Amino acid sequence: MPSTLPDGDPVPSDGSLPPTALVGVGERPLGLYVHVPFCVTRCGYCDFNTYTAEELGTTPGASRATYADAAIDELRMARRVLGPSAPPVATVFVGGGTPTLLPPEDLGRILKAAESEFGLAPDVEVTTEANPESVDQAYLDRLRAEGFNRISFGMQSARPHVLATLERRHTPGRPEQCVAQARAAGFEHVNLDLIYGTPGESDDDWQASLDAAVGAEPDHVSAYSLIVEDGTRLAAQIRRGVLTEADEDVLADRYLQAEETLRRAGLTWYEVSNWARDDAARCRHNLLYWTGANWWGVGPGAHSHVGGVRWWNVKHPAAYAARLAEGVSPAHAREVLDLDTRRVEQVMLELRLAGGLDVGVLDEPGRAAARHAAADGLLEPAHLADGRAVLTLRGRLLADAVVRDLLGWGVQEASARS
Repeated sequence: MPSTLPDGDPVPSDGSLPPTALVGVGERPLGLYVHVPFCVTRCGYCDFNTYTAEELGTTPGASRATYADAAIDELRMARRVLGPSAPPVATVFVGGGTPTLLPPEDLGRILKAAESEFGLAPDVEVTTEANPESVDQAYLDRLRAEGFNRISFGMQSARPHVLATLERRHTPGRPEQCVAQARAAGFEHVNLDLIYGTPGESDDDWQASLDAAVGAEPDHVSAYSLIVEDGTRLAAQIRRGVLTEADEDVLADRYLQAEETLRRAGLTWYEVSNWARDDAARCRHNLLYWTGANWWGVGPGAHSHVGGVRWWNVKHPAAYAARLAEGVSPAHAREVLDLDTRRVEQVMLELRLAGGLDVGVLDEPGRAAARHAAADGLLEPAHLADGRAVLTLRGRLLADAVVRDLLGWGVQEASARS
C-alpha cells in the first residue's frame, strides 16, 4: 500500500456504494485484501504505508494487539455495504508491512470473520506475505492450521551486500529454509519475491539470487525491478551520490536473466513480473486485480474496487480504528471510474498477462498500432490474428511503451512536442 493517498470524492459515513456498483455483484469474483501496517524496521527502499512500534508509540487504537478486532469491524461493514447478493470470498491476501508480526491466531480470526460474514469459496486461495526472519516452523504450522494455504516470502536477494543496501534483516539462505518449512507445514503454494536492479548488484549477484530461488523449489516466483521512491532513505542516498541507480539497459538484462533461469527451471511467465509452475500455482488474488474484478481492501490505507468504484482508507492505524469504533467508514475518499478510464486500465493491466488483451477493446487507431507492434516484434502475430494482443519477450521489456502506443498516448506526446 503506497504511503500517500490521492484526493477523491467524499465517502458516505456508512460506506454505502452507488446502486450501479452493486449491479451484478454476485456474478463476479470477490477478493479480500487485508493490510497489516506493522514492521519491526522500515527498509530503506520502502514507500508502503507501514509503521514501526517506535513510530506508533502508545497511540490509542494503533496497537498490534487490537488490530484484528478493527479489521473484523471493517469486514462486518463490508457485509452491510455489499448486501445479500455478495458472493463467497474467492481469494484472501494478507499483505503489509509484515503480517506475520501478528499471532497466527489473530490472522485466523480475521479469516474466520470473512467466512462468517461472506462464506469462503470451496477452493478459496488464502495467502499471507511473510518476512523470512519473522517466522519459524512452529509459526508456520499454526498458520496453516488457521486455514492459510499459500505464502509469499520476501527473499529479494541471496547476496549479503545487496540485502544490506535494501536494509533487509534476514540472512542469505533463510528464505530457502522457509520454503522447506512451509512445505513441511502443508502449504500448497509457496512464492518467493525477488528484486533486481539494486545499486551495487552485479550480473553474478542477480544470477546467484535466481539460482538460490529456483533451488528452493517454490512453485511461484515474482521478480520486480527496484523502484526508487521519492522520500525514501534509498532515494536520498542516490541523490547524494552515495549509491548509483541502475539504468534501463541493466534492468532489461536482469529481466532476460530471470526469464531464462526461471523458464529452464520449469516456471512459466503468466504476468510480466510473475512466473508459476502451472496454472494452479498462479496467484488468483492478483489475477483479480489484473482483470478488473471486485475486491475489498481492509486496513489502514487499503484500496478497494467494486463495480467501477474505487476507494481508499485513511492511513494511520489509530485514525482507522477510531472511525470503526464510531461505526463510521474508514474510507478517506473514492472515485467513480468512467468507461474510458476503465478501458484504459483494462489495456494497461491485461496486456501484461500471458493471455493478452482482446483487441476489440481498442479503437481503430489502437488496432492499427497493434498491427505495427506485431510487425516490430513486440506482439505475437499468431495471437493477433486470433484477436488477442500478446506481448513477445521483447514486448515485455517495452510493455509500457506498447501500452502508450495502443492507447494513442505516444502520438499525443509527439504532437505535444512538435
